[in-house]
Amino acid sequence: MGKKKCVAAPGNQKIIPLHMDATFFFERAVRSLDRYRYDKAIKYFRRAVDYEPENPVNHCNLAGILSEIGKYSESNQILQRIVDEVDPTMTECYFYMANNFANMEDFEAAEKAIIHYLENDEEGQFVQESEEMMEYLSYELERPSEPAFIKSREGLFEHDKARSLLEQGQFGEAVKLLKRVIKKYPEFLAAKNNLALAYYYMGHFTKAMETISQVLDQEEGNLHALCNLAIFYQNLGDRERLERLAALLRKTCPYHQEHVFKLATTMGILGEHEAAYQLFRRLTKGGLCGVEEDPSLFHYIAVACVNTGRYAEAERHWQQAARLDPASKIPPFYLTMMERRDAPEGQGLARPFLSYHYHLPFEEQFRSMEKEEGELLPETIRKDPLVRSSFFWALRHGDMETKLQVIQAFGLIADHEVKEALTEFLLDPLENDYLKRVAMFVLRTMKVSGPYTVMLEGELTEQPAQPYAPALPGWEAEWTAVLDLAFSSMNKRYDLVQQHDLETLWVEYLSRVFPAKPRMAKPESWAAALEYLTAKMHRRSVTYEEIAARYQISISAARTCVKHIDDACGLRQKMKAIYEGTRPDGSTGAGATTEEQ
Repeated sequence: MGKKKCVAAPGNQKIIPLHMDATFFFERAVRSLDRYRYDKAIKYFRRAVDYEPENPVNHCNLAGILSEIGKYSESNQILQRIVDEVDPTMTECYFYMANNFANMEDFEAAEKAIIHYLENDEEGQFVQESEEMMEYLSYELERPSEPAFIKSREGLFEHDKARSLLEQGQFGEAVKLLKRVIKKYPEFLAAKNNLALAYYYMGHFTKAMETISQVLDQEEGNLHALCNLAIFYQNLGDRERLERLAALLRKTCPYHQEHVFKLATTMGILGEHEAAYQLFRRLTKGGLCGVEEDPSLFHYIAVACVNTGRYAEAERHWQQAARLDPASKIPPFYLTMMERRDAPEGQGLARPFLSYHYHLPFEEQFRSMEKEEGELLPETIRKDPLVRSSFFWALRHGDMETKLQVIQAFGLIADHEVKEALTEFLLDPLENDYLKRVAMFVLRTMKVSGPYTVMLEGELTEQPAQPYAPALPGWEAEWTAVLDLAFSSMNKRYDLVQQHDLETLWVEYLSRVFPAKPRMAKPESWAAALEYLTAKMHRRSVTYEEIAARYQISISAARTCVKHIDDACGLRQKMKAIYEGTRPDGSTGAGATTEEQ
């Protein structure tokens, strides 16, 4: 007998609803792939796309399986539709397209696609694979591949550019760039270390300390940060914390060349000269790549030798530095000092311990700022980053005379960095008003448009880009004409501070005689008188005959204008003060010796 079929009683049926959505078809597609049923996998992936057409992952899955079975063109059509219509941010689609083009042997199109991927993808998931593909395409195309900017490594490129700016002495620009890098990549410790150094070079100690503290909060054993912190402690005079940190650094034995160099220079700056010597010796004796080509390293070890009494060895290292850097004045300068080390005081070694920086001592830099083929500031000094660092440092921490010399040097450098430094200097309430007026004069010589915001006599004021004349209701063009004549004659014969003093004298005279105005029948006579009196104030040899000939006026005309200015301004008393060694504002007179900063 056959089996009888019975009908289930009502209420006992078990019906399982089948919910078909994109996930359902995705799972079916994956199971089909596991069984190598590509036809079914494609069918199910297409159904997933139908259910969720706005989901780019479904499209990518379909493009991937089409590529797997060799349908490269159809795969690329789907990938192109993703970036055109579904989700333009899926830049990895260009990497997939490049692979498809390469499989189709369309190498030109593959190169364009991979470059587009590298230049637009922020995550960099396939950067290494893309670089390998670029090498392959270069081989197939029989030419170098087009260079590509790698967006995912944008921070590294910007950081390298910032480091280059630091090496060129463009500290302000480096700060701006490093701050942008850190904002985008908060974990980028090398960028924070270099930002701290940039602040330090500019004399911003507080900002430098805050930045280095951020690094150590993220990585307490960061050697670069610890070395920088030790130098900051030294400059702040914090002996207790410096000694604790120095004790830790003495026990440190770095392996990488970069770390050895950093620790060596740090120990030298801290006065740990024997430790510095041993570390520099490791670099010169270790056969490390590139060391034998670096003249600055031989300078560093030579300084360490001098500071530890190894004079013969120091000479050998400076001779090697001179061979590697024949255009530099630095090795010859120190070799000359070595030759004179037994000479009387003031002619041989300038001080018990030499600086480790690869540049001339600060006072020697100013001695170099003499006329040199018509240039007050030689180009090598103008662009030397360590010299520039010394200037920025001295502007913040030097004495009165040193700051005057730095402001003058800035007028000769006259670039964007200088403009920003002087503009910031004008706002410092602790700086001397006379220095700020000189700084405004320098900004005018640089053609920086006004008005200038400046803190004078405790008040924040706006000063026009014309001579500082608070006692005058206005400034007339004919008065400027007198200054222009004087400055044209004095150019390259008088420094900027002396030119500023001439302008100040002219403003003072006009203010004292106002509301009367000097007769301007012969502006050259007034310009000649101003130059004559300025030369006398700065103890420069000059006669009425020379001045008259230079301005093509009579001697009597020059004498008359000199007398008018002298009677109004009381210059004899002021000159007496200068000859006794002080300016009316309390600073030292011309010719004072500067100290190394």
